[in-house]
Amino acid sequence: MTPKGRQAARLRQHKFELLRRFPIPPDLLPGSLSLTHRRCGQPTCHCARDPKGHPVWSLTFMAGGKKHVERIPTEWVEEVWRWVEGGREFKEAAGEVFAANAQLLALWRKQQGR
Repeated sequence: MTPKGRQAARLRQHKFELLRRFPIPPDLLPGSLSLTHRRCGQPTCHCARDPKGHPVWSLTFMAGGKKHVERIPTEWVEEVWRWVEGGREFKEAAGEVFAANAQLLALWRKQQGR
């Protein structure tokens, strides 16, 4: 097998490993999960004396070309974080598959030119 043939085989193998590893699950999320702090404004609340205020978790994402921010209840954070992390991993894997496809196309074109 030629060096280009070996490279193509490695790219195909990597692509199919990624596709097997990342079937499209229905519950992945785009965006990022972040923690901020806010004061509620009530003078008797502890946040009036605490410089940080109340913790507020938010999911920030783009949809329809617009930025969206959704507050996330504290009890949901662990699960939502897993969905966001899964979405990030899936997006990276899809990018690698696309890059492998482009490289395979270029190798195929060069082989056809012989």
